[in-house]
Amino acid sequence: MATNAFYSNAAHKTRPEAGLPPLPIPLSSYSAYRPESVLQNESPFTPNFEKKGPFYRSQTQDSNDSESQFFNAGNEQNDSSGRFADTIPLRPHHDQVPFEGELPQKMDPDLDKTLPVPISQRRRKRRREPEKKGFFRGRVPWVVYIFTLVQLTVFIVEMVKNALLTGTPIEIHPQVNPMLGPSIYVLINMGARYVPCMRSTDGIQNSPVEITWPCPNTTSSDLTSPMNQCQLSDLCGFSPVPNPYVGDTLDTQPQPNQWFRFIIPIFLHAGIVHIAFNMLLQLTLGREMEKEIGSLRFLLVYLSSGIFGFVMGGNFAPNGIASTGCSGSLFGIIAVMLLDLLYTWKGRKSPGKELAFIILDIVISFVLGLLPGLDNFSHIGGFLMGLVLGICILHSPNILRERVGSKDLAYGAVTTKPKKKSKDGVQSFMKDPVGFFKARKPLWWAWWAVRVAALVGVLVCFVVLLNNFYKYRTTCSWCKYLSCLPVNNWCDVGNIQIQNPDANTTMSRRDLFGVKGAVQIQDLVF
Repeated sequence: MATNAFYSNAAHKTRPEAGLPPLPIPLSSYSAYRPESVLQNESPFTPNFEKKGPFYRSQTQDSNDSESQFFNAGNEQNDSSGRFADTIPLRPHHDQVPFEGELPQKMDPDLDKTLPVPISQRRRKRRREPEKKGFFRGRVPWVVYIFTLVQLTVFIVEMVKNALLTGTPIEIHPQVNPMLGPSIYVLINMGARYVPCMRSTDGIQNSPVEITWPCPNTTSSDLTSPMNQCQLSDLCGFSPVPNPYVGDTLDTQPQPNQWFRFIIPIFLHAGIVHIAFNMLLQLTLGREMEKEIGSLRFLLVYLSSGIFGFVMGGNFAPNGIASTGCSGSLFGIIAVMLLDLLYTWKGRKSPGKELAFIILDIVISFVLGLLPGLDNFSHIGGFLMGLVLGICILHSPNILRERVGSKDLAYGAVTTKPKKKSKDGVQSFMKDPVGFFKARKPLWWAWWAVRVAALVGVLVCFVVLLNNFYKYRTTCSWCKYLSCLPVNNWCDVGNIQIQNPDANTTMSRRDLFGVKGAVQIQDLVF
């Protein structure tokens, strides 16, 4: 007040005015909370600013819908004396609606968190934030989707071929397929695991009588019908299989050798019921497991478990059973899922429920495998291979990684997103092979010794089983009880028995048997 009175006194008008020192210029030439009146009125007390930055429309009652670069700017029309004191807020108000505009090129770093984001940028950001949820969330399980598509396509081809050969897509003559699918003869012709098409078989190559086989298009149970007078090569299809003849031996060359029947059956299924259950399990548990461990690991477990299961079934299951389906592969995936649960037990919300579900699934599947005609050895072999490969390819258990001092723990729960890659992975080994093994604790070396031993053991077992299948053809007397119950001669179902034409004996209708030198496959379940 004293200063204003001094300058307003007429006695001092003749005194030259000394300008006051200018205010310091701020570090940034922009501020989002600058009064518009300052931009319009230049004086020694206010620096000349340029009009930049986003504008705001005040929604308060005092603003009178005026636009300015600061809050409550409309009050300056009614109260000019207090506009510098009341219209500069210390923090942004939430009742201001921003207009769209370009952000300034230079901003005060201290105001980065308080400056509003233009609406156009906020809209683009919201479009990127939502992620796919439900069935298509996370990484894409390509192996599951591709294999499912292939298996469904192959099953459609099975039904079409059965319709072309027999007149109906589902077998109804000479008996109904309980799985609601093509006949067993069509499946054998398309690549089901059938031992007589893969090696020399006792009772066939050394049979004392000439043997005839059912044709793929047979719909008759009459052994004298032309539909049941085909050769083994006609039934097996693919590459020519040498037909057995009287006086032949097991060592006679060439021998049947359709080795690919250990692989093709993974993509074949016996009927609608069969493929429906397998695809349901594959698109749920299998899909989640692939998203957890990655497509390469999943592919290795899937194919290895399926092949090993069919190899074990070829050694111990009855020779007359034609086996199909991806059940062995899915049992391998279940084994890996069981290991993943045990490895991350403490990190699960309800591990007890998950363990109960897995055990229940395993028990039910193994019990069903004891029914006549089912190949339980494929289930057992797939599960064992899955356990061994799970030990080899999964990260170490969490409790073990904590003890060896690893910072990055193993996989989380199957239903969670994959964690970041471990520093103990393949990339770290490739960058520095020597440093990868430095400063490792004895417990780390012990666990890797277990992994190597498990891998070597399963490879040796695989080679022994293949050698036994093609060369020694030996089996154990008690192994059959792993795939059947000793009730009503269930354990004899599927055994190939060639009967002398003059013999007068009766056999079970579910057996694969020879009458008057003819082989017939009846009522076999997969």
